[in-house]
Amino acid sequence: MKLGIIQGRLSPPDEGWQETPTDWRKEFRLLDELGLNHVEWIVTDKPNPIFHEDVSEFRINTICADVLVTKKIFESDFLRDNLVPICEAARKNNIAAITIPLLEDSSVVDEDKRDAFLEKFLPIVDEYHDLYFSIEAELDPHDLLEIVELRWNLYVTYDTGNTTSFGYDHDEALSLLGRHIDSVHLKDRTRSNETVKAFTGDTDFGFILAKLKEIGYDGLYSIQTCREEEGREVETIKKQTKAFRSLL
Repeated sequence: MKLGIIQGRLSPPDEGWQETPTDWRKEFRLLDELGLNHVEWIVTDKPNPIFHEDVSEFRINTICADVLVTKKIFESDFLRDNLVPICEAARKNNIAAITIPLLEDSSVVDEDKRDAFLEKFLPIVDEYHDLYFSIEAELDPHDLLEIVELRWNLYVTYDTGNTTSFGYDHDEALSLLGRHIDSVHLKDRTRSNETVKAFTGDTDFGFILAKLKEIGYDGLYSIQTCREEEGREVETIKKQTKAFRSLL
């Protein structure tokens, strides 16, 4: 199981709730101690060292373009001005994948918005054909499948908590999207859309992980669970890492 962590989860929230922590290198130093494989790097609208430092020696599996979670994503200039620098940073640092979150303000549930986004997004996908783009979307699995089948380098980031809270059936969604999934976010949510401590919500991790194994998934998992006691981030992730590994 290639189990990693979302950036910021091993640091106090005052260093960046889900952004690049002040001492971002510390999270990488902790990986081996915790039995983790990688860190999923987060880019927001805050200054980010990935644009001006060499981070190629660090175990970064993907750059999550959280800066795109805005209604401006449907504007051609905004999308290009924010996504292209991330693509260039990925190339420079030998990072193969970029996660595209189509959530909340960047949701493409509306078909017209989906078409508008794809019209501007696909040329960038074609331009950076050496990179993988992994779509994380609050979207019916059938609609998501239609998107990722448009290009060979489009994949799916499967978020366990989001799928639960959006009311989609994990069995159907995983069966449908299985061969396109390249990353799984481990998060617990209730069906009423509340993010809760791991293993206390409505997300059936046992079933989901068993189903992923059944369909032959051997990709990356990233812990994106609810924060617990402040100041005990390392202990929390150590406990959760053990729990997730025990399910397999």
